[in-house]
Amino acid sequence: MEAIGTLITNEVFDQMVQASSDRLKMNADFINSLNVFPVPDGDTGTNMSLSLESGAKYENDDASLEVGHLAASLAKGLLMGARGNSGVILSQIFRGFAKSVEGKATLNAEDLAEAVAEGAKTAYKAVMKPTEGTILTVVREAAKAGNEAIKTTDSLAEVMEAIDSAAQTALKKTTDLLPVLKEVGVVDSGGQGLVFVFDAFNDVLNGNDITEYKHEPDATEVNEMVDAKHHQSVQGKINPEDIEFGYCTQMMVRIGKGLQVTKEFDYDTFYNYLAKMGDSLLVINDDEVVKVHVHTEHPGEVLAWGQQFGDITKIKVDNMRWQQEEIMEQDETPTASSASKEAAPETAVIAISSGAGISKLFTSLGVTHIISGGQTMNPSTADIVAMINDSGAKKAIVLPNNKNIFLAAEQAVEVADIPTKIIHSRTISQGMAAMLEFNPDVDLEENAEAMESNLNTVKSGQVTIAVRDTKLDGREIHQDDYMGLIDGKIVNTNPKLMDATVEMVKLMLEEDSEIVTIIYGQDATSEMAEQLQNAILDIDDDLEVEIHEGDQPVYPFLVSVE
Repeated sequence: MEAIGTLITNEVFDQMVQASSDRLKMNADFINSLNVFPVPDGDTGTNMSLSLESGAKYENDDASLEVGHLAASLAKGLLMGARGNSGVILSQIFRGFAKSVEGKATLNAEDLAEAVAEGAKTAYKAVMKPTEGTILTVVREAAKAGNEAIKTTDSLAEVMEAIDSAAQTALKKTTDLLPVLKEVGVVDSGGQGLVFVFDAFNDVLNGNDITEYKHEPDATEVNEMVDAKHHQSVQGKINPEDIEFGYCTQMMVRIGKGLQVTKEFDYDTFYNYLAKMGDSLLVINDDEVVKVHVHTEHPGEVLAWGQQFGDITKIKVDNMRWQQEEIMEQDETPTASSASKEAAPETAVIAISSGAGISKLFTSLGVTHIISGGQTMNPSTADIVAMINDSGAKKAIVLPNNKNIFLAAEQAVEVADIPTKIIHSRTISQGMAAMLEFNPDVDLEENAEAMESNLNTVKSGQVTIAVRDTKLDGREIHQDDYMGLIDGKIVNTNPKLMDATVEMVKLMLEEDSEIVTIIYGQDATSEMAEQLQNAILDIDDDLEVEIHEGDQPVYPFLVSVE
């Protein structure tokens, strides 16, 4: 590839945006590994990746030939999809960037430098108490380098190289600027995320290979990276009662919309009231919406304040003291590897799971061992036997969570070294329902009976795509249509994923239904899950709807109704 010429065109800008979104997505876990701040406020890499993914979609859907218009779409998408502090600040950087290039069809080197500088200014203004050693430091130093570079060159490639290089240097310095980072020996996670964005920009403008997205730490970095003990030494020392403002509260207000509007929106009035209610305040807006992130003791008052200016949506309230208690409990709990060496469980509970999020849910319910597998990747009898025998337990319970795995599990039971029972869970939802009855203090037979009896307390819905045309049970099914399955039976089809899922849920609901759980997979997004949640509440607003990220393949949505 050759370096870009003297102008960033609409096509080049699109390449920059998409490459940066891909790079954040590929490196989200690496960024998350750096997230060692004492107040658990979301995973930085995940938040930044999903935020920029939203912005990149808006930009990609914009057919404009002007970079200024595309930048505005990017900023809008980031605003709508911004998650957590890091995502919100990233949205503000590109809000300032878009403001700087407004009305410009193409960008030259000076335009680029000025846009990054305006992005830094906007981000600083959005934060109530800017902290050095964070993403703010990185963007400020990058902007400073860009402004210096245009004094000596008009080369886009050279100016972007200077911006990226300065960002990397500033990132390394964050370790010394914040005590919590210095103690653990890592760089700021949000700053690292921004560096990945600038790295991608730089690769596009300099004609570098942009296909190798994933960052692999070298030996020096690995030695400096935080491990489990480092996490414990930082977060484990924080007393939950020392957190002054305990509720991380987020909302989006549609300005002027709704029945409760009593005030005309004014940024300073809106901001100053919230500034008195807590800290970590971020307030960002455009002509249509205002997005809020604040740590407070009174989340209800924050929501009530927002409702006076418009209807509120995308509400998220996290109890950070409770989150911190969980972190401390995890610090005191041996890791899976150390547990196997020190104290194996009396009863190993083995679940077949596809998707990291689903595995985490099972673990939180008491599952001790996970075998990766499921639809299209059924584990073998040998896989199950090996997990049972290597568990170190005196007895075992297996949750197949798929009827296609029953036979392999039954064969494993016959040859396993320890007494083992199968719970005939046909779906992930049934497996989770069974775990609600698991009691480590009762014998194997009693557990198996109780868990088996709980399987039918939940309805399981799955949505997947048809891979070919067929006719089944008198129903015409077309390739690429979405199919809704309730407890394994196809009950509806629709060309549109969301319509198919809503139709399926309607068929699952009964008068006494109380809880609906949505688990979204690799082919869905959190935004889509929230859209589904809203559609379900439109059907019955008395339902309690929970959303979890499952990361499962094949099924964009798994839905259970209790």
